[in-house]
Amino acid sequence: MEFIFFFHFAQTDFMQVYEQSISAICQIDWPRDRLLIQVLDDSDDESIQWLIKAEVSKWNQKGINIIYRHRLIRTGYKAGNLNSAMSCDYVKDYEFVAIFDADFQPNPDFLKQTVPHFKDNPELGLVQARWSYVNKDENLLTRLQNINLCFHFEVEQQVNGVFLNFFGFNGTAGVWRIKALEESGGWLERTTVEDMDIAVRAHLNGWKFIFLNDVKVLCEVPESYEAYRKQQHRWHSGPMQLFRLCLPAILKSKVSPWKKANLILLFFLLRKLILPFYSFTLFCIILPLTMFVPEAELPLWLICYVPVFMSILNILPAPKSFPFIVPYLLFENTMSVTKFNAMVSGLFQLGSSYEWIVTKKAGRSSESDLLAAAERETKSIEQQKIHRGASESELVELHQLKELKEAAVEPVKKANKIYKKELTLAFLLLTASVRSLLSAQGVHFYFLLFQGITFLLVGLDLIGEQMS
Repeated sequence: MEFIFFFHFAQTDFMQVYEQSISAICQIDWPRDRLLIQVLDDSDDESIQWLIKAEVSKWNQKGINIIYRHRLIRTGYKAGNLNSAMSCDYVKDYEFVAIFDADFQPNPDFLKQTVPHFKDNPELGLVQARWSYVNKDENLLTRLQNINLCFHFEVEQQVNGVFLNFFGFNGTAGVWRIKALEESGGWLERTTVEDMDIAVRAHLNGWKFIFLNDVKVLCEVPESYEAYRKQQHRWHSGPMQLFRLCLPAILKSKVSPWKKANLILLFFLLRKLILPFYSFTLFCIILPLTMFVPEAELPLWLICYVPVFMSILNILPAPKSFPFIVPYLLFENTMSVTKFNAMVSGLFQLGSSYEWIVTKKAGRSSESDLLAAAERETKSIEQQKIHRGASESELVELHQLKELKEAAVEPVKKANKIYKKELTLAFLLLTASVRSLLSAQGVHFYFLLFQGITFLLVGLDLIGEQMS
């Protein structure tokens, strides 16, 4: 059984973690003669490319079968990068491919926990591991993200995996059977969610998936609202693009009616379309407007009990987050603006739905510092050996590498952005709260007041960190 590793570097935003991530990949416990690592660098900064090349060269000299690849024509975003890498002649003899984004750091036993599931299971196309976040407690924004992601992995992915042998590929921390990729059409560049695209096509082609909730891979969640907002826009516009493209294929496929209904109603429409539409129209538009129309009245259960019940369900997989249930409810209503806008752009093929903006990460080390610390212990010894046996040109390169690392600046705070849509809705909600107070509608007043304040804070970019 042979393996190939894709390690996808999107842009220069991941320069803070490239050493730890490559180190983690290279320390995977697997026979070296059956392992190939490809570092796919799509960055456009030559200094970053030089640093990554040097890191790859270092591990190559240690006997690791690792290759650095940089595309001159960077089309197709991540799908194009993966297609370019899989077209190499030396890839054809491999049976499986494991994919990791640049900030993901698998444990050494990752393959030993995932590969056995493929044995004697020829219909299995994908084994997906869970994400674990080193910075989930960094600020309020990361804590709220953790709630959604815990629900996604522990409920959505796990339930679909058990009952349907299908779920959306998360784009990273997964192992694919290359035959499944090839028979399903490979990586297509038609949307910004190539991971979901290949998962749907493989499912319609009869391949089965397994989700391993107990196999966790370290990564980061975005710490700034700007980065999170752009990420959510892509995560909600892409599925709507894909829904339009895949609907005819789903209806014509030979899968069971139950699986068709799950794909259309639950996988695409409920989470990506209905819930954002419900939250946006009800809480951001209809409810505040009813304060100005005395004849209009919404039942208490609709504006209070239903959202609270849904928030409790979402937060159950992350019980330590219960103290944040109120901020979570208010923030999710606020994010419905971004999600609704993304949904519309994806459905109607607006320009913003085709934008691929890399999610900026802060480069937190946290638990991954253990790997970096182990390297630092041997760094001085290795440098001494290099100096003793190196030529003059090698010493010059070593000096250049040192200068580049010293010049790499940590993310710095920048001025807050202003989000006009959120501020407009903040004005509407706060005005409606005053109207509610004057008309003695107590429950509506408190909700409108706190929701309006939340929109104001988000509109002024006062949640999360401000990273350049």
